[in-house]
Amino acid sequence: MAHYIDSFPDREITINGAKHLYFGGTSYLGLQTNNDFQNLLINNIKKYGTNYGASRKSNVRLSIYKKTEQYLADIVGSESCITLSSGFLVGQLLTTYYNTPKYQLFYTPNTHVALQQQNTNNYITYSSLAKDISAHIKSNNKKTPIILLDSIDFHGDNYPDFKFLNNLPFKDCILIVDDSHGIGILGDNGGGVFEILKKYNPKEIIVCCSLGKGLAVQAGAIFGTTKTINNLKKTAFFGGASPATPANIATILDAKTIYKEKRDILHSYTSYFISKVEDLNYFTFVKGHPTFTFRNKKLSNHLLKNRIIVTDFNYPNEDSPLMSRIVLSASHKKEDIQHLIKCINTLL
Repeated sequence: MAHYIDSFPDREITINGAKHLYFGGTSYLGLQTNNDFQNLLINNIKKYGTNYGASRKSNVRLSIYKKTEQYLADIVGSESCITLSSGFLVGQLLTTYYNTPKYQLFYTPNTHVALQQQNTNNYITYSSLAKDISAHIKSNNKKTPIILLDSIDFHGDNYPDFKFLNNLPFKDCILIVDDSHGIGILGDNGGGVFEILKKYNPKEIIVCCSLGKGLAVQAGAIFGTTKTINNLKKTAFFGGASPATPANIATILDAKTIYKEKRDILHSYTSYFISKVEDLNYFTFVKGHPTFTFRNKKLSNHLLKNRIIVTDFNYPNEDSPLMSRIVLSASHKKEDIQHLIKCINTLL
């Protein structure tokens, strides 16, 4: 059931005149409605304007992009970084750039549509994916294999262990990883999964992401080697697109302290939830991430009767499976988490 609301869905939303606790969405740090964070953004809007429609290749360039991109590269652990206006756009830039006769794209199960082009499909199983990649390499095919995946796939198959990667010949493969649900949340300083993936020693690692989830600003980013990032900057795709608004980019730098404070709160809520729910077998979740996926319509209905709304819809389209997910946020209060746990334990 779709619920229409008239303001940002924070820890509470009003449905038909009644307040409900909201445990859905992707506002992991709860900053979209945080006063301190908003004030930083408002001050940057006053400095940089509401939008910047010029090309990043223009002869007049704002220095804040380079400063923030270097900062992001440092916390992620990559050599370099570029930003664009959305997470979806960075995915499309990468797949457009690599969708050439020089490369063969292999899509793991549940890879997000942001990394897909027309006529590309995800593999159904990891075993068939590994088999085809190995066969591709053994055939001495000159096309470099590229493996595309989501770091957090909400099925527990990838982060934190990435078990299926252990059987692949990585020295011959490029990894392109969408870390939209990891950046700002996982890893040291919210750096995501880049450092974890280094241990596989692939031919190259490229990570892309939305910055709108963990970092709460409308923008996307790509992380990789300096050579690869410079090549992407030379494309018409990058030069022809308007950049992320400079106010958003500047706020990432200004909000370092707030990000850490809220990340600590979120991790404490996640640990508390895990320690108090009596039967976690009903949920699929990964260590350190505040999302708990389930396939139990009875639970969704039970929570709704107790004025709790969770993510519960077919994604990414109407033919896709139902996605039911509890999402904890740093904007919640501890009593919100306690009420949620009580309702879950009462049913399960």
